[in-house]
Order: sequence, then C-alpha cells, then structure tokens
Amino acid sequence: MMRMAHLRNAIAGSLLALPVLAGSGFVATADAATAREIDASVDAAMERFDREVQGADEFLKAAKGILIFPSVVKAGFGIGGEYGEGALRIGGKTVDYYNIVSASVGFQIGAEKKDIILLFMQNQALEDFRRSSGWKAGVDGSVTMVNIGAGGSLDTETMKDPIVGFVIGQRGLMANLSLEGTKISKLDR
Repeated sequence: MMRMAHLRNAIAGSLLALPVLAGSGFVATADAATAREIDASVDAAMERFDREVQGADEFLKAAKGILIFPSVVKAGFGIGGEYGEGALRIGGKTVDYYNIVSASVGFQIGAEKKDIILLFMQNQALEDFRRSSGWKAGVDGSVTMVNIGAGGSLDTETMKDPIVGFVIGQRGLMANLSLEGTKISKLDR
C-alpha cells in the first residue's frame, strides 16, 4: 500500500515537473522536434482545421497571423501538465517557432491530444505577442475561445476580438475550454 502511494507521488511530481522544465528550456534537445517536423505537423493540423471546422476559411483569411500547436499532449494523474510545439505563420509562411506549456491540479486521470490554433485578428495583438519573451494567456493577452453556434456554424462576431482561439480534439471542435495561465515561449529552431 505504501509503495503505491510513493509511485503515485512520483508520477504526479514527474508530470508537474515536465511542463516546468520544458518551459525553462531544460528538456533535452534530442527530444525536441526539428523545424521541418514542426512545419509538417502544422500543415496537417491546418488541413484538419479547414476540413473539420465549417467556416474556418473566413477566420483564416481575416487573420494577421496564425499560431498553430499541433498534437498538444495533456496528461495527468491528479496533477496534470500540457506541452506542445508549433509555429507562427504570417502570410502563409512560418516566421517563428514556439512551445506551449501549462499545469493543472484537480481530478484528472489519463491523457489527450489536441490541436490549438490561435488567430491574431488585429496587428497590435500580433505585434505585442511577437515582442514578448514569454507570453501568458489571460495576462499578456486575452484569447476568445470559439464555440460552435446553432446549426453547427461559427460565431463570426468573435472575428472582431484581438485573438481568437480554437481547440480541436479527436471529436472535432472542443467547447468550454480556457487557455488562462498557459505560457507560450519562443523556440530557437
């Protein structure tokens, strides 16, 4: 019985430490994706986004910049962590690479994978993001998370907001999510 408690505490500590270490740059570079691998994953995520979210093309055309985190992994056993790597695209071209890190506490067991797509709808929001050294959602900028409206359509009123976010899981667009406290940092690739 005591051994199980130690194992549970070790797993929880490891999960908590992973996003902290990843956000600090202490994760071994051998495990980090190359620029080419990130770009290939971003391309696949953008195809899924366009295919699965009706009306996505309107948002993409209006965006000044698009930050795409494909296959963000969230895992937890009481204490959870989330990590992913992605790219910022402006005018259809990758201009920088970033990672996304968050931690959470509460009832959670298991793991999930999702794509996170942030659209910068205003130039000022994009410029503020690019100038920051470690951007935190809810502190350095508010992200309006898009939900599907009546009839499966997107709420195009949110296109007026500075930053619009989409989270796509295995079953399509995920609702009622928040990125509050999530940290996004630039990578050297």
